[in-house]
Amino acid sequence: MIDFELQRKRSELYRNIRAFFESRGYLEVFTPCLSEYLIPEPTIKTFKTEFISEFSGRKELFLLPSPEYYMKRMISEGSGNIYQIARAYRNAEEKSNIHSVEFDILEYYTMDYSDSDTLYLTIEMIKDSRVSDRKWLRAEPVIMTMREALLKYCKVDLNEAQDISALRKEADRLGLSIYENESWEDTFNRIFLTFVEPNLPKERMVFITEYPRQIECLAKNYSDRPYKMRWEMYINSVEIANTYKEETDPEAMGKYFEKEQMSLEKERRESKDEISKADPEFPSLKMRECSGGAIGLDRLLMAEMGLESISPLLSFPISDILN
Repeated sequence: MIDFELQRKRSELYRNIRAFFESRGYLEVFTPCLSEYLIPEPTIKTFKTEFISEFSGRKELFLLPSPEYYMKRMISEGSGNIYQIARAYRNAEEKSNIHSVEFDILEYYTMDYSDSDTLYLTIEMIKDSRVSDRKWLRAEPVIMTMREALLKYCKVDLNEAQDISALRKEADRLGLSIYENESWEDTFNRIFLTFVEPNLPKERMVFITEYPRQIECLAKNYSDRPYKMRWEMYINSVEIANTYKEETDPEAMGKYFEKEQMSLEKERRESKDEISKADPEFPSLKMRECSGGAIGLDRLLMAEMGLESISPLLSFPISDILN
């Protein structure tokens, strides 16, 4: 049965979000869900489809896992501050209370903002657009660096665990299995998901800043410490938002694309999954100095409604089709 009261709450939330950004002069944009190219992300599996034309033949296309690809192209052409509420698609997501292979995402970019500026903008936006009065909406947010989080919850000092051997020693001390061929990122993720994420403060917005540089993404690096200008937000130990101070250097972007595309192709060959293509022109975009944020709106509404699953929010859950 469809819960139409929850559907009304979703509609109200989206109206409020639009009002927040419109009042600050942001432009709402609308971009395609289909693309020939994707930003290479080996950890995200995509949906492939095919365009069929009687006159021009066939062309493979991919459903976008976020609107980032087209929104950054808009920024490079001088869009200014922009936002979008879009449908996103990610394949191979395990069925769970907080996952769906299709979901709504809010993505927003502010010119000349730092990742810290976007953090406080996000707090203001969530509070201004809220459709409930949960305790976590009234409580003071928690802001900590990733290093502080690991020191607090498992006594791992990231400054002293910058190479794989040092991090494996910490994993062994914590009682985790050690895998010889596992990457630094994968070992870090197991430590984080086991000891940090489940123990984050409940009933408060939690922002974890300064992600390790070893976790590749299109965020700028700090010049004086081995971390990236990136944060993620959690509510009740569930990841809700992800934000960068966007990389603008063409050389750094080119290296990222080359490395990640190679990793993607290697992983997909081994798994025999579909391989999406990276846009060869993307790294040369004239990206403006900006900070971009992305929020999973199904999860945000779930937290606002005090639910433990996104399923009641979905009018026709894709999981029903997959059963």
